[in-house]
Amino acid sequence: MSTFSPTLTAKALWQLRVKKRPFVMSHAINSKCNMSCKFCEYWKAGGDEMSTKEIFSMLDDAKSFGIMYYNAWTTEPLLREDLPDILEHAHNIGMITSLITNGKLLEKRADELKDLDYLSVSVDGIESYREIRGIDIDEIMPGIKKAKEGRKNPLLMNCVISGKNLDDIEPLIHLAKEMDVRISFEPLYEFGGIDRDVWDEIGIKDMEKYHNTVQRIIEMKEQGYPIINSISYLTMVKNLTADYRCHASDIILNVTVDGTLENCRVHRDSLGNVKNGIENVWNSSKDMRKTISTQCEGCLFFGYVENSLLYDFNTEVMRHYEWM
Repeated sequence: MSTFSPTLTAKALWQLRVKKRPFVMSHAINSKCNMSCKFCEYWKAGGDEMSTKEIFSMLDDAKSFGIMYYNAWTTEPLLREDLPDILEHAHNIGMITSLITNGKLLEKRADELKDLDYLSVSVDGIESYREIRGIDIDEIMPGIKKAKEGRKNPLLMNCVISGKNLDDIEPLIHLAKEMDVRISFEPLYEFGGIDRDVWDEIGIKDMEKYHNTVQRIIEMKEQGYPIINSISYLTMVKNLTADYRCHASDIILNVTVDGTLENCRVHRDSLGNVKNGIENVWNSSKDMRKTISTQCEGCLFFGYVENSLLYDFNTEVMRHYEWM
């Protein structure tokens, strides 16, 4: 159930289907983080961040290219002091804005997010939150409550399912309902570069419990709980099968912290840099993108899967996926 207006939906279809260009820019806006989660590769990688001026220029170029949706994410975007200016610039040129945060700075900076349309907070557990993230969940809840106040669009809590939080999944869904926010789920993805002992510690070992847990998510979705994922996607998550044709690179323009354009979050192949012009990089990388997509075995990042299914006009997803 998309929140897009008919006009915006028509523009998105024109951009995606006629012009055959992405609709979303997903920008790794910074390289620093105020958490040190063992399963995350981004804060360990570091990298030179683009300046405010460089980001403004990139956004102008993206708008000219037809991008209508700007998503700021990666380590912790709220650590950038210029984030409000960047969101304001994106808004001023007509873009929809979204942000993914760990929530630790939300209470302090929520009042600065007037130009933010969609907010997603990573919440991977309740009792297990400290073990996963290193702090108590009580440290982020005031920020979520403050950020929710006066927000036009629903706030989203996103939970990555791991071996650490299976007992917390149903309580998290109840918490989302009590707080009047949405919740999404996706399974842990084992990025390369993270130590094997980390995956051994947090990976899913009890598969029967995992299957039962995801089945319960499906049941609660059907009962009307505020879960944004489609049944089609949740079924793939339950079975750990990527049963879809990926269109991630057709829909989402992935930009790293230093302005490198990549095919997607999984295939980190460099297509070029925004300094060379987005349209130039897009046109010159056509064959490379096609090869990567053809050879890809698929992943279960919910943004990639749900949007790929929407791209193929999956009717169940069109009815039941309730986010961007």
